[in-house]
Amino acid sequence: MTFVIDRLPTPVRNLMRLTVGGGIRDEVHTPHTTLHSERHRVLRRYGDLDQLARAREQGGIPVLLLPPLAAPAACYDLEPDHSYVGHLLEQDRIPYVIDYGEMDRSDRALGFEGFIDDIIPQAITRVLADFDGSAAAVDLVAWSLGGTVALLTLAADPGLPVRSITAIGTPLNYGLVPPYPLVRQLAGKTGPRPVTATLSALRGIPAPLVQIAYRGTAWQRELKKPWFIMNNLGNTETLARMEVVNRFQRRFPGYPGRLSEQMWEQFIYHDELAGGVVNFGDRRIDLTTIAVPVQLFGSHRDVIVPWAAARHGVELLAQSPQVHFTTVETSHLGLIAGPDAESQTWPRIDAFHAALDYPPLVSGPGDQDSTDSISAATSSAASRSAGTSGP
Repeated sequence: MTFVIDRLPTPVRNLMRLTVGGGIRDEVHTPHTTLHSERHRVLRRYGDLDQLARAREQGGIPVLLLPPLAAPAACYDLEPDHSYVGHLLEQDRIPYVIDYGEMDRSDRALGFEGFIDDIIPQAITRVLADFDGSAAAVDLVAWSLGGTVALLTLAADPGLPVRSITAIGTPLNYGLVPPYPLVRQLAGKTGPRPVTATLSALRGIPAPLVQIAYRGTAWQRELKKPWFIMNNLGNTETLARMEVVNRFQRRFPGYPGRLSEQMWEQFIYHDELAGGVVNFGDRRIDLTTIAVPVQLFGSHRDVIVPWAAARHGVELLAQSPQVHFTTVETSHLGLIAGPDAESQTWPRIDAFHAALDYPPLVSGPGDQDSTDSISAATSSAASRSAGTSGP
């Protein structure tokens, strides 16, 4: 069958592969090693042992990538040409990815506490152990709700060995995310209990509902997809990129029960995240006390996390020694994967980390919505690596 399809003209061949041939291309991922394989905490290291040894010798800082709670960890390695883990390896950084895997009804009791008190701290400890003690801390990089988890984790335990946090397209004010203000207003007369009870009965938000909701944010694109395919049957590369995104969307896991209830009550109904203090039962977690450098990204074209909801972190995290915010005009997924991420997001993260590797001789206040200090530090890092003195 494959032999026959391969001999057809390109448009016909692509149509056959999309319908009955198993796809335009096989999936290809960056080589990695699974260090630990346990439920909701699979830890992978990317790169080979020679790269790891070189990073250790150079005193590098490992990068731990946190995916969102309802999106596949593959967001950091969608395809070889647009792989963030591959980019980090090219920068002589060793990336690690924690994979939460599937969520089902048996995860009814899993809430934010399970991630911020157990899963993420354990991953940090395991990463540093794998780095053989040559690094004192990790840099956390997280996309979407993963950024919220990263911030909550460090706020819950400021003593964790974390050097910095990068949160990409992370909602930090749900009052600025449609349609939540309207939902909160409609629920004003009854309180949060009816919605909480529904989520409790469902034992979370099932994966199919999450997948439908994600596709619904780009409903115009979904409606136009048949015409897009027909107009691009002769363009194999374009169809291959579309296929990568489609595969990614089909694998969205669900939200565990307790966590979905906490998101509704603490983040949406009571709007606690926007104020910086989140209450999980009798426990109070204050994000305004975070004392490590933070980098944030947002986009006006992001229909899932509006620019203002991501930009809110600049005021929220004002006590941090540095808070950098960068606007990259692209989609929500485009902030971390794809051409816009490759040309804009990834270099900015590189510069942020380089500035921490080679801090300026004179430190100033945290710069907000500014790139000057990062750019200067990047130039300084380049000068030092070339054996010359910086400015």
